[in-house]
Amino acid sequence: MSFRAIRALALATTALLSASLLTACGGDDDAAAGGAGGSAEAASLRLGYFPNITHTPALIGVNKGYFQTALGGTKLETKTFNAGPAAIEALFSGAIDATYIGPNPAINGWAQSKGTGLKIIAGSTSGGAGLVVKEGINGPADLKGKKIATPQLGNTQDVALRAWLKENGLNADQQGGGDVSVLPQDNATALQAFAQGAIDGAWVPEPNLSRLVLESKGKVLVNEKDLWPSGLFVTTHLIVTQEFLKKYPATVKKLVQGHLESLDYIEKNNAEAQKTANAQLEALSGKPLKDEVLAASFKNLTFTADPVASSLFTSAKHAEDVGLLKPVDLKGIYDLGPLNELLRAAGKPEVSDAAA
Repeated sequence: MSFRAIRALALATTALLSASLLTACGGDDDAAAGGAGGSAEAASLRLGYFPNITHTPALIGVNKGYFQTALGGTKLETKTFNAGPAAIEALFSGAIDATYIGPNPAINGWAQSKGTGLKIIAGSTSGGAGLVVKEGINGPADLKGKKIATPQLGNTQDVALRAWLKENGLNADQQGGGDVSVLPQDNATALQAFAQGAIDGAWVPEPNLSRLVLESKGKVLVNEKDLWPSGLFVTTHLIVTQEFLKKYPATVKKLVQGHLESLDYIEKNNAEAQKTANAQLEALSGKPLKDEVLAASFKNLTFTADPVASSLFTSAKHAEDVGLLKPVDLKGIYDLGPLNELLRAAGKPEVSDAAA
């Protein structure tokens, strides 16, 4: 071997040793947090959630400090969103690591990433959605020629309405035509439009469902929980990027622990939980919910760690049936391992990721 070759090999070896020493000195988050290979904990966790009563476990977990306490040395950073697609975009761009979100945005994110972008790690909220209409509409047949709002084309409530209409022999296309004119619009616009008589009804989540009834004298034509077995269907669940879960499983488990503590608080302190959630809503938006709307919303919601997986698979089939989703294989979308470990440790029943 020539002198030049020997010298090049020596320099390469020195560089490799230097890089190893730098890593060992804590230049990498894994090392600083206790080493790689599954035992590492992240320096920070960026959590998304919505300023909405259907995200109450998140509102309380942030307000009461349950997440930060559970995370210990991992710093909690939060970001709020007003729509599922924006939260999914932030998740995939690396702006956040985990988020509370509705089922259809999670399904769409799974489909877009071909099953590589996210995992559902816990349930959060069930129920709290339905169709509110004006007086004179008493059944599906009365909806012919009427205008019905949903929060967004392809969102969870939009899919639910279109599937229900189809099951009742009514059609609605994506351009607002058909037997029933479905008009996707944000909730604030829908509330105003209903009050002014510009629309005949809306399929919306809480607290907007209760606001339409209490503030604009609407009536509930369909409470969506009546369409599901045992009255349970996923409204909100907790997801995380697969990259973060693989790299920091211990941190993810601590996030789930904080989530469970928030759920436990809601179960044991319902009245106080309403006040705490409302205080966090006020801090985020500057506007708390009226007491009567808050109480009515809570009565229509169930907060649970069970992701009600069967309803997710059914929702995906509904979206396919109404032409809003191409067939997608949801196998593997759940990772309930950390959640079930914590439930077992607490002496509570485990939850399932089964499609039926």
